[in-house]
Amino acid sequence: MRLLSPWFWKDVSFFPSSSLIKDILGLGLGFFTTTSSKMSLKKMSFTSKVDNFEEVEESAMSVLDLPDLVLECILERLPPAALCSMAGVCSSLRSRCISDHFWAKHMKNKWGRIIGPAAYREWQWHVALKTRKDSSHLKQGKPKGLMRILSIVRPSWWLQSKVDGSNKQCSLPDDSVMAWFLALETGRFWFPAQVYNRENGHVGFMLSCYDAELSYDPRTDTFQARYPPHGRRAETTENNVPWERLRAPPFDTSPHDLHISDCLNELRPGDNIEIQWRRNKEFPYGWWYGVVGHLESCDGNENYCRCHNSDTVVLEFNQYTLGSRWRRTTVHRKEHREEGNEADGFYGGIRKLYNEEISTWKRLWPSEILE
Repeated sequence: MRLLSPWFWKDVSFFPSSSLIKDILGLGLGFFTTTSSKMSLKKMSFTSKVDNFEEVEESAMSVLDLPDLVLECILERLPPAALCSMAGVCSSLRSRCISDHFWAKHMKNKWGRIIGPAAYREWQWHVALKTRKDSSHLKQGKPKGLMRILSIVRPSWWLQSKVDGSNKQCSLPDDSVMAWFLALETGRFWFPAQVYNRENGHVGFMLSCYDAELSYDPRTDTFQARYPPHGRRAETTENNVPWERLRAPPFDTSPHDLHISDCLNELRPGDNIEIQWRRNKEFPYGWWYGVVGHLESCDGNENYCRCHNSDTVVLEFNQYTLGSRWRRTTVHRKEHREEGNEADGFYGGIRKLYNEEISTWKRLWPSEILE
């Protein structure tokens, strides 16, 4: 594929990095121009326009003639769609463009905030299961029952390859970062994460964060969330969940596991915390936002406050109105595990919050105080 072919520049021009890419390619062209022989320069002076065109065509440089460092510099600046477009040019470029080196950066930039160890583990299981099924079909002499996760002929939002007017499919390694990225990007892969204010900010879940399975919708740039069934409650689905309401789980544990608190001894009034809470023993834990308050015997004066020396830690949930049974609770600083009852629910592990996490909860604060 010739470097200056019209379809390549047409595709690349749509991306923010196009000017940078053209500058780099300009340097590459300059490099080869200065090192060309005098004979090739003389050939450019033919009197016949037809002959001149033929000579230019013969001397045109391929993108693969660029030095490896220049070519790598170009590829690592391409956005995902352009990188896929380049991968459709030829087998040599494809082997470069599907490299985990390039796609790991795109994975981190777009998905790093909401993808945790549990999601990666789920992907590994997905790949292992697919590989096993494919092997089984091959042994039986039957065609594969599942399509490859990605072919270089992309979904509709990828640019279409026009090399030789063909649309040949070319499979990716199932365990590549590029395959994982595009499985997420196309919504084919459901992954575990956590959702703030589940069920469209239902009043019963305000300022909480619960586990769910998520699938991305590229048409709306939002997610579909599935909350698992528990007790008598059936599976619940929520659509159009924005990025701002998602996060990776803070710990790589089951939502039914009690978190062992390691911050109780350092908690002081005014500290921001999350605490596990569940309605009953059959329910999974959710993380609820609160702050450390003062004991009733303390007037809140910082000069005389000794609440941090007490074995009792007061937790306040100021999104609820004064007098609400959900407004305030206490836990034992040294012996806290899970405390509560069937009427008020059960309080589990506590984690102390800092900076960005606190800002996220403040941004989700309800417009009205809850009863």
